[in-house]
Amino acid sequence: MEFVVVIPARYASTRLPGKPLADICGKPMIQHVYEKACLSGASKVVIATDHQKVFDAAKHFTNDVLMTREDHQSGTERLAEVVDLLNLSEDTIVVNVQGDEPLLSPDNVSQVATLLAQSTAPMATLSVAIEERDEVFNPNAVKVVSDINKNALYFSRASIPFDRSAMMAEQQPLNLAPFQRHVGIYAYRAGFIKQYIQLSVSPLEVLESLEQLRVLYHGYAIKIEQAVVTPHAGVDTPEDLAKVVAHIQSKARE
Repeated sequence: MEFVVVIPARYASTRLPGKPLADICGKPMIQHVYEKACLSGASKVVIATDHQKVFDAAKHFTNDVLMTREDHQSGTERLAEVVDLLNLSEDTIVVNVQGDEPLLSPDNVSQVATLLAQSTAPMATLSVAIEERDEVFNPNAVKVVSDINKNALYFSRASIPFDRSAMMAEQQPLNLAPFQRHVGIYAYRAGFIKQYIQLSVSPLEVLESLEQLRVLYHGYAIKIEQAVVTPHAGVDTPEDLAKVVAHIQSKARE
């Protein structure tokens, strides 16, 4: 099985300006992500950026970097441009890896690519078990429910599935076993990426602010299974960055 990894790397970030270039133990963040993705077994790993500074920095460690347009409204639109620029065949499996995950697990990248390859679905993603009660009710933690065939049924910021017995009885403990948090890594068939951006925006994705709901709304399948490695959190703030630096320094001392 062959697959391509694309790492979108936007320079602009409200909470951490120039995020892809943030220094982590002597390397820009985007280089850490690239090197982890290269360990996944991908036939090609490509960085797609909208900023010259990121392009120039990436050129110091790889030639597989593309300059893309600045006016894309979503990461999927940027991905569609990359598919065109690379002239990928419609059946090529493309894994979209976020550029702000320097602690990315290569095993999860290969897992989501394999999950898609072994199905006829146009798209696949991963989840992890929820282990803290507060996360069930945290709207920033996207929950997902799936069927017996590993098809996602719905994604929501609400606490799904709704545990009626526990929710209606205030003193009854909540069983966390059914709850899964969505992990934002996706594998697509290249042809579907271009098809996706032609689909009309769904009312569900607007309500939940979850782009993947457009796929389900239009009747397409999304394969999902639990990640083999529980992912570390990405970097959104200076505090997140400090935690990643401390983690890598700690690992280096072991």
